[in-house]
Amino acid sequence: MEFTVGQIAEVLSGTVEGDAAIRIDRLAKIEEAQAGSLAFLANAKYEPHLYTTGASAIIVSKKQALRQPVTAALIRVDDPYLCFSRLLEFYQQTTRTGRRGVEEPAFLGANSTIGEGHFRGAFSYIGEGCTIGRDVLVFPHATIGDRCRIGDGTIIYAGARIYADTVIGARCTVHAGAVLGSDGFGFAPQPDGSYRAIPQIGNVVLEDNVSIGANTTIDCATMGSTIIREGSKIDNLVQIAHNVEIGRHTVVAAQTGISGSTKIGDYCVLAGQAGLAGHLTLANRTTVTAQSGVGKSIKEEGQFLQGSPAFNLRDSLRANAIFRHLPELARRLDALEGNKSATEKL
Repeated sequence: MEFTVGQIAEVLSGTVEGDAAIRIDRLAKIEEAQAGSLAFLANAKYEPHLYTTGASAIIVSKKQALRQPVTAALIRVDDPYLCFSRLLEFYQQTTRTGRRGVEEPAFLGANSTIGEGHFRGAFSYIGEGCTIGRDVLVFPHATIGDRCRIGDGTIIYAGARIYADTVIGARCTVHAGAVLGSDGFGFAPQPDGSYRAIPQIGNVVLEDNVSIGANTTIDCATMGSTIIREGSKIDNLVQIAHNVEIGRHTVVAAQTGISGSTKIGDYCVLAGQAGLAGHLTLANRTTVTAQSGVGKSIKEEGQFLQGSPAFNLRDSLRANAIFRHLPELARRLDALEGNKSATEKL
C-alpha cells in the first residue's frame, strides 16, 4: 500500500515541511530507513540519525529544532511516538484482516454463529452455542469452548485455549498459547492432610481493547467472573488467579503473578516478575517495580512500590542506600562503643 506524505499528515493531524507528494510504502526505524520509508524521532539520543537517515519522511515533534539541513520531508505532530504507534496499528490491522474465509478442516459447533468477514484457520475449534462477532480472526489450532461470546474485530492466535463461557470484548487480542478460563487454584484441606478440589464454576471476562500475551494464563472465578477491564495490556507468561479484577488501562509485564481475589485499580503498572498476594486492593495509578512483592493493600493513589515486601519507592531507595553501608556503620558503632566484634573481620 502506498500513501503520500500529505495523506499521512492529514490522518495524524500534522503539518508537512517539505514535499507532501512523496509516496511512502513502508515503515522503518530511523537508523535503518531507506527511500520510500516513513520513520519517527521521539528519543533525543536518535537525533543524529535525523540528518543522515535514508527515510523519505520522518514524524517529529512540533518542537523539534533542526541543527542541520534535513533531506527528508517532516511531518510535525504533538506526539511522534503515539502517532507512529497509530500507523503501526493501522498497518497491522490491514495485513491481518486480509485473511477471510475458512481453511479446512475447521469445526463450528451447533447453534454457534460468527459474523461476516471472519477467518477460521485449519484445525480451529469453536464449540456449541457460541456468539462471535464480525471480522474475528481465529488462527489454526485455536480452541474456543462452548457458550463463549467474542466481540467484533478480535484476534485469537494459533494454539490459544478459550474455555467454556468466556466473554471477550471487541478488538481484543489473545496471543498464541494463552489459556483463558482454566480452573482457579482452589483446594480445601481435609482432616487427613489431603486436599479436595473446590469446583470452579465462574468464568473469565475481557472487556474491549484488551491484549493478552503469549502463554499467559487467566483462571476462571470460583463463582462470578475474573475480569480484565477495558484497554488493559497483559504481557507474556503472566499468571492471573481466580476472581482477580484488573482495572482499565492497566499494564502487567511478563512473569508477574497475581493471587486470587486481588483487585487492581485503573492505570496501574506491574513491572516484570512482580508478585501480589491474594485478597488485596491496589488503588488507581499504583506502580509496582520489577521483582517486587506486594503483601498488603495500597489505598492511596499514585504510589510507587519497590522491594519485597514492597513499600514506597523513595523510602525503598533510601533503605537500599543505607544497606550498602551497613558494614562500615557497624564498624563505626563498635569503635564508638569500644567493642571488638565480628564486624572487624568484614
